[in-house]
Amino acid sequence: MTRHETQFKGKDQRPAVSPDKFGAILASSCDLAIVVDAVGVVASISVNPENRSLGCLDHWEGRALEEFLTVESRPKLKSRLTALKKGDERGSKPFEINHVDNANWEFPIRYTAHPANDQGALILLGRDLRPIAEVQQQLVKAQMALEKDYERSRDFETRYRVLMEAMTDAVAIVDASTGRILSANSATARLLNEDVESLSGTSFIQAFEGRQRKEFLDDLSDAAVASSSRTVSARTRKTRKEVLIAPTLFRSAGEMILLCRIEAADKTEPVTEELRDALHALYEKGPDAVVITDARGDIRYANEGFLILCDIAQISDLRSAPLSDFLARGAIDLKVLTENAARTGRMRLYATQLKSNYGTMVPVEIAVTHLKDRSEPFFAMTIRDATRLDAPRDGAVSDEGVRNVMELVGSAPLKDLVAATTDVVEKMCIETAVELTRNNRVAAAEMLGLSRQSLYVKLRKYGLLDKNSDN
Repeated sequence: MTRHETQFKGKDQRPAVSPDKFGAILASSCDLAIVVDAVGVVASISVNPENRSLGCLDHWEGRALEEFLTVESRPKLKSRLTALKKGDERGSKPFEINHVDNANWEFPIRYTAHPANDQGALILLGRDLRPIAEVQQQLVKAQMALEKDYERSRDFETRYRVLMEAMTDAVAIVDASTGRILSANSATARLLNEDVESLSGTSFIQAFEGRQRKEFLDDLSDAAVASSSRTVSARTRKTRKEVLIAPTLFRSAGEMILLCRIEAADKTEPVTEELRDALHALYEKGPDAVVITDARGDIRYANEGFLILCDIAQISDLRSAPLSDFLARGAIDLKVLTENAARTGRMRLYATQLKSNYGTMVPVEIAVTHLKDRSEPFFAMTIRDATRLDAPRDGAVSDEGVRNVMELVGSAPLKDLVAATTDVVEKMCIETAVELTRNNRVAAAEMLGLSRQSLYVKLRKYGLLDKNSDN
């Protein structure tokens, strides 16, 4: 008998540890101790009192251990116990199985199996793996969170780089304290005659001549925090171009950063042949109708889009024809368009109807530009088909108007509410017509579809008769 076999026995061959204490020692040395007889029935079970999560498992006694195992764990336990009974060394190695209890509670245990007596009984000493599994789960979640943050960071970086490169303006991001370039786009590199890669990390002041670093950074910071928009002028070192720098100051990760937008002091560019060709192609193939008239309103040029809207076969049928012939209100519409454009340089939007060669009416929106920087002033008009927009516009009511009407509900009968709302809309329409026609009462009446006498009655009703009195 070896020392290992006799170390728990006294000189009189009696156990050094009494049997009533041995069970408590087993229970406290592991999380779960199970005695299984030769046929696999649980003879006794002890749970470590410190591991309260396992609860009371006394109902296992007298029942086969397989009843409390998951399906995949049953053959694993059977093979290990068979190997142990045969004296195979693999049977003494730790193994992991999953217990199940009350049909919905599953927990993993790592066991070591030991012979208990000569009748084939075994002692299974187990360690609860749930704390380890929870730690592993937390590690997996932390790893997934890190990967997600990394992907988000890459996503933001990609968007940032795409945005920087897509910008036509030259933009550089500069450290406000050191003056070094943190990032710059290709437009900045072209303006400074540098490579994008070589700009990163270099001093921003090195790209300009005749400026001291501290003075230059102070000027940028002062311009960034100024109440009104300010720029800092400088001359590029390589191209010798005068540029204006518009800085914006912000804080990122505790550091002060300058976003510098750089543009040439003289931004006027000559019209190239390429631009002329592009504009001519837009005029010929663009989806909107384009008409150019002289100061009298006679058509001088028109593209294919206008011919399609007006159902006209060829341009020769149009040349020198008055544009008023194709407008729903004729000379009234033309006068409103030309006078407003001549006064302000352009008229962005005017809704009317275009009359085709066969008398059909097409809703359109017209934008006018007065081309007065030439010997003979022209009016260039872009006409867009508004058929799709016409229906929803007819029934559209502004949110503010709806709220105003809703606030009146309950304070007056419905009939009075409808009348008051109608008066407000009618007054707005009359004011707009008078303003568009520059107080031409005849033109305003025709635009609104009223007689001149009816218009005067309504002007008097809304107190507009003395406002901008008729000449």
